[in-house]
Parts: sequence; C-alpha cells; structure tokens
Amino acid sequence: MEKKAMQVGSQTGNARSDFVAAADDANNKEHSLTFAQAVKLYPKAIAWSVMMSGALIMDGYDLKLIGSLFAQPAFQKAYGHIQPNGSYQIPAPWQSGLTNGSNVGQLFGLVIAGYIVEKIGFRKTMMLALAVLPCLIFIQFFAHALPQLQAGQVVIGMPLGIFQTVTCVYAVEVLPTALRGHLTAYVNACWLFGQLIASGTLRGTLNMSAPWAYRVPFAVQWVWPIPLFLATYLAPESPWWLVRQNRIEEAKASVRRLTSDQRNSAFDIDKNVALMVFTTEHEREIDSDATYIACFRAYFLQQAGLPVDQAFNMSIVGYALGIAGVATAWVLMPHIGRRTLFLWGFVAMVVIMLLVGGLGIAQHSSSASSDLPWGIGALLLISLFIANAGVTPISYALVSELPSSILRSKSVVLSRFTYAVINIVANVITPYQLNPSAWNWGARSGFFWAGSAAIGWIFVFFCVPEPKGRTVAELDVLFERKVSARKFAKTSLSLVEATEVKGAV
Repeated sequence: MEKKAMQVGSQTGNARSDFVAAADDANNKEHSLTFAQAVKLYPKAIAWSVMMSGALIMDGYDLKLIGSLFAQPAFQKAYGHIQPNGSYQIPAPWQSGLTNGSNVGQLFGLVIAGYIVEKIGFRKTMMLALAVLPCLIFIQFFAHALPQLQAGQVVIGMPLGIFQTVTCVYAVEVLPTALRGHLTAYVNACWLFGQLIASGTLRGTLNMSAPWAYRVPFAVQWVWPIPLFLATYLAPESPWWLVRQNRIEEAKASVRRLTSDQRNSAFDIDKNVALMVFTTEHEREIDSDATYIACFRAYFLQQAGLPVDQAFNMSIVGYALGIAGVATAWVLMPHIGRRTLFLWGFVAMVVIMLLVGGLGIAQHSSSASSDLPWGIGALLLISLFIANAGVTPISYALVSELPSSILRSKSVVLSRFTYAVINIVANVITPYQLNPSAWNWGARSGFFWAGSAAIGWIFVFFCVPEPKGRTVAELDVLFERKVSARKFAKTSLSLVEATEVKGAV
C-alpha cells in the first residue's frame, strides 16, 4: 500500500497533475509561513530538534576539555615533562596527538553514520551512539598515561562524529524553511554551550588536588547520555527518511507528531508529504546513485601572557560571547541571508587576526607593554563573537540546507569529514605555533589565521549560494539548472514550471 503511494508521482494524466498540484500548493504554503506562524505550527518539531541537538554539547565539551587541560597545573604535572624553569608542559607532539585523537575517531564515526542513518533511521543511529558512549568515557577517566588518554580520545570521537551528522540533518528534515536557519544555527550554539560548560568546570576544579582536578571534568561527561537516550527513544522519526523508505503513512504520522494539535485549516498533512514525495522522486531522477561519489583558546591565552586563572576566566567570557553571537545570527539571517553574513564574517575575522598578529609582534619587542596580553585577549573575545555571529552558525545552516534530501546525510558526512581533516592539520600546527618549547609564535600566529580567513572569503564569494527562503525542492531545481551561486537569491521559479520543463506533466 505504501509502495503504491510512493509511485503516485510515476502516474500519468489527471493523477499526476493532481499530485504535482498538491506538492506545488504545499510548497507555496511553506513559502508563505512567517517565522511566528512557523513557531506556532511546529512547536513540537522545534522541541525535538533542540533536544536532539543537545548531543553536540558533548562534542563541544570534549573539544574544549582536552585542549584546556594543557593549561591546568595538576594535569601538566601528572602527564607533562619538566622544563628548565621548573614548570611542566605537555610536549607539542602529544598536544597535537591528543587534540587530533577525537578528530580521527570522528572521521570513522562520520563514515559509519553516513551509511547506517539511511539504513536504520536517525533515532536508532543516535540511540546506538548514546548507548556506547558511557563505556568509552571510562577509558578517559582511568587513564594513567598519555597513550591511554590518546586511545580514549579516539574511541570517544566515533559517537561524537555520529552526533554531528544526525543533529544537523534531523533539524532540517523536521522543520519548515522559515525555521531551518535558526535551528541549524542552534546546533552551533550547543557546541558553544559544551565549551562554556567545560570552561566553567575546569575553572571550578583548577585548585583541586590531583587526580580529581582533571578526573572530575572527565566524569561530568556521564551526565548527558542517559537522558538523551530516553528522549531520543521518544522522538518522532524524520518524515523525509520515512518517505525515502516508501513508508508514506508513517511519514504522515510523523508530521502529525511534529506539528501543533491546533493546526490551522490551511495546513494539509497529505499535501505536505506529497511535497516530500515529489522532491524525493525528482532527486532520484537527477541522482539515481546516492553514494559519496555523487556528493562530490585557554592555552593560547596563557601563552599570550595571561595568568592561568585569568586565562580560564577569559575563556568563559569568550564562550558566553560566542553564544551571544549565535543569537545575533538568528536575528540577522532572516533579513540579510546566509551568504552576505558569511562574507562579512570572514572580512571581520581577517581584520581581527591581523590586529592580533600585529600585537604579537609588539609583544616580542624589548619595550613591550604589560597590557598587551589583555589587548590580545580582548581581540580574541571579539573574534569569538564575530565568528559565531557570521561564520560558524552559517556553515552549519548551509551544510544542512543545500544538499538534496536523498544525499543530505552523506553530504553532511563529507562536509564534517573535510572539517575534521582540516582540524587535524590545524591541531598539529597550533601547538607548535604556541608552545614555548617549539616555534613559540604566540599571538603572531594571528597572521597565519588571517590568511586562512581570506581564503575562506574567496571561496564563499565564488562558490556559496544563498538558500534563504528556498524550499528543498526549489534548491534542487536551481542546482539542476546550474544557476550561478551569486544569482540564487534573484532567480524566480515554480515547481510546476520545473516539472513541465522536465516533460513530466
């Protein structure tokens, strides 16, 4: 019965015309939804997306935790090597290895997620990752040497990689166009929440004696998996995934669970699912082979000259500003779009990093002011706000919104895989840039990151389109027509017109 329903789009004559008209009507209704109307119609979808995205708090926590422990005296003494001045430092190679351990594990987790999500669905994939995570945390908690800690970082990275795929794609697939930008940007906010919690935890344990000064922060990770597992068990499956599995009636039931019980008469569940069926069929006509080939700061502040306790304090303030930046992005995205905000965000980052590099040169002169570390710290705080107002949340939104529905999971995997590989390179370079026993660039490394931000601006200008206000079906048509990235926002089209051009009606 459900398979027959999926094949409606293959029929001819009046049945096909009615099917396309229903999909087009749903597409137009989704366009007409304002932000306030979408919030009123999809409160449950918002709640489930927010809950699912909470898993990335663990990703942000782990990312911040291991890097900041390098600046914690108890951790340095337990795992580091003594320096000529009597202090302890984790060697730069081990810093690179530990920070990259999670990224390496994430590479495996991302690849696994890309395959099993389309096989067993978002809920079961998420529950599987959450079930194994508590066992893996034990490795970190009881590690007595750097190699053991390294192993813990790698295996924990695997479920974190799965979270990165599931959360972004789930947000897009349960929400209408008017809300997708906000909730995919919220994924970035969760990442910041995790880093903020890690900074607060590390500041609170800074004066504890070993080994609890660093074991308590590891133990905090046991707080999340069980409640998230239970919530995921209760969550509705993505209706888009159900459509791709030819389970049409279940997709309709999922849409009912995602929308308000007081749905207005203008919202038609059958037409809404018809749009999903239409879009999925259209994508399968274009890309029949949905494979990967088809898709083709605390340690820094300490080394800048700030005392250890002030470095952690500045780090906490920085992540609070980062969260404020995400809130700013929520306000700006509906008005100026993703692409424009992305471009100006990179411009601001280039300027700030050049200023940091300039202060780094001044800091290494013989007459350097003792206030320079505070100036560098202030610029880094501003950069966290700018990055989270105009760069990182936009990337989460674009990565989730731009791919076709049948390739979305794999596209997100490839994007996060690329990010993880680049992050591995950055994590190898950064400790050498900052470590006094290595290159010792300090704040002068700002020049290097200004250059990388400039490259990012060039890529966005020529390659990144504007998805603001576009439904999934419309984005498919624009890509199919090979519309220039700079002309996406100004090109007009309709689903009926697109279907007629293909000769389907």
